[in-house]
Amino acid sequence: MTVTSSPEVVAPSRTRIAMASLMGTAIEFYDFYIYGTAAALVLNTAFFPGMDPVAGRLAAFSTFAVAFVSRPLGSALFGHWGDRVGRKSMLVVSLLVMGLSTVAIGLLPGYAAIGMAAPVLLVLLRFTQGIGLGGEWGGAALLATEHAPPGKRGLYAMFPQLGPSAGFIVANGLFLILGATLTDEQFGGWGWRLPFLASLLLVIVGLYVRLKISETPVFRAAMDQRRIAKVPFAGLIRHQWRRVLLGAGAMTIAYTLFYTATTYCLSYGTATLAIPKTTMLTLTMIGVLFMGAGTVVSAVVSDRLGRRRTLLAGTAAAVAWGLVMFPLMETRSVFLAGLALAGALGLMGLVFGPMGAYLPELFRTEFRYSGASVAYSLGGVLGGAVPPLVATALQSSGVGVMGVGLYVSAMALLSLLCLLALPETRDENL
Repeated sequence: MTVTSSPEVVAPSRTRIAMASLMGTAIEFYDFYIYGTAAALVLNTAFFPGMDPVAGRLAAFSTFAVAFVSRPLGSALFGHWGDRVGRKSMLVVSLLVMGLSTVAIGLLPGYAAIGMAAPVLLVLLRFTQGIGLGGEWGGAALLATEHAPPGKRGLYAMFPQLGPSAGFIVANGLFLILGATLTDEQFGGWGWRLPFLASLLLVIVGLYVRLKISETPVFRAAMDQRRIAKVPFAGLIRHQWRRVLLGAGAMTIAYTLFYTATTYCLSYGTATLAIPKTTMLTLTMIGVLFMGAGTVVSAVVSDRLGRRRTLLAGTAAAVAWGLVMFPLMETRSVFLAGLALAGALGLMGLVFGPMGAYLPELFRTEFRYSGASVAYSLGGVLGGAVPPLVATALQSSGVGVMGVGLYVSAMALLSLLCLLALPETRDENL
């Protein structure tokens, strides 16, 4: 099967590449984040009303974790076809899978309407969401890196890495507006559904942008030279399995910082510290601005100093911040709580920015989509699915929230060790 560009598609400019990679990941992460926010605020009462508050939050966060479990499956699936038939087509399909699953969650009746079928269908839709996101990031990162000129892969790969910041600000901005304009009864009854339904408009825009982009020159060259693997995932496991595992470990701290600072701390701050919901959402959005700034700085710096050195510095700082974060939160000071979140999310940006170029650079062209996607998603299982569950369990046990901070530091140490075992890739020829 060959991949050709339609006559209408022109060679993409940097702006078009930036828009196609940024908008896609922004929409995908918007979909993912609205679920995380809803899980922290309302899904426990809408879909698990018979449980006590702690058990209900654990159940809601468990459905949040389901998508992280399905993401490696989506990465393997989309990675296979992305390495076989092209990056562009898989980016379009992954966007549709994720977006339509999100809209369906917004239309799903709650437990009061259809009983046990509600949480079952919620889990199935969440599983499908994860499959779509599993294929999204790798394709967007490759779209940027494989179009980039020499010496500027970190800069180009910065754009898909900014997608999480943009998607989160839009998602939480909507929840903030709804929280300020609706009563708690209105928000819990139907208001939380509106961000899910709004995803349909974002998907339409994203499809328009992505259908205008051409296939990457690196993949076209591989097609011309007949360097396409019949079963890319098998080749990946046979030749570069070690880099898959180490890459996943290196990614873990980025996920851990983000989902601890957003999903868990949002629930902890409102339910335990009694900080108003709108205040916590505002503090989180400010923190995400620091995340975006950190992403830009580290991505650009990695083109000069190298990916590995930049990542090592940010990860080492995260080891220390895990010990500081929750003592700041425990003061119940709005300023210090905001500082805790801004520090965690700023560090997340520092370790996330170079990853857009680093993970693709670790793998050969024949299975680069599969390798980058699977490593990224496996890191999410440990770093994204586990922290809200572990943090909630630790908080309710005798260990308390300092145990959560120690967990963050432990994940940072794990990532640090994995990075030390990986090579520098800045000068690799894709």
